[in-house]
Amino acid sequence: MSTRIVVPAAAALAAALVVAPVSAPAQTTIGPETRLPLPRYVSLKTDKVNLRAGPSKDHVTRWVFERAGLPVEIIAEFDNWRRIRDSDGEDGWVWHSLLSGRRTALVAPWERGGDPLDLRARESEEAAVLARLEPGVVVGVELCSGDWCRVVADGPGRSEIPGYLRQEMLWGVYPGERVD
Repeated sequence: MSTRIVVPAAAALAAALVVAPVSAPAQTTIGPETRLPLPRYVSLKTDKVNLRAGPSKDHVTRWVFERAGLPVEIIAEFDNWRRIRDSDGEDGWVWHSLLSGRRTALVAPWERGGDPLDLRARESEEAAVLARLEPGVVVGVELCSGDWCRVVADGPGRSEIPGYLRQEMLWGVYPGERVD
């Protein structure tokens, strides 16, 4: 679950904007600044990231993200600014250096309040269950085959639990995408 703080001056503007989350890129293009594919997933580098209405510090701050590692989707580029979208479909502009190429994903954010998902020992529904992950948990993405992803979840006592989740249950990787 993404942590956001609504900035009062922008609350009416934010309520008026409704953008549906995108689970797969409609068409891949090349970013004019980075020459990297658009759209693409990245993560937030720091615990405080301002989401602005436009690509400059002169634009109003619409949201403040407070969770390093949260996956976001870059959907546009302008100079050193990146237009991003979160798992709730909210979009806006952030300064490029506040983003990381480290891949993370949210476990089934559309199932918030639902049953936990099984983190498996290998790429199979019959594999041993290593942990049960609540919807909205952030996991690190190590690799994806197109059907399954090897992820790392935080365990008790700051330990890490590597395992496998079905790729379709993650927001932060595209359906069928291969991640190496």
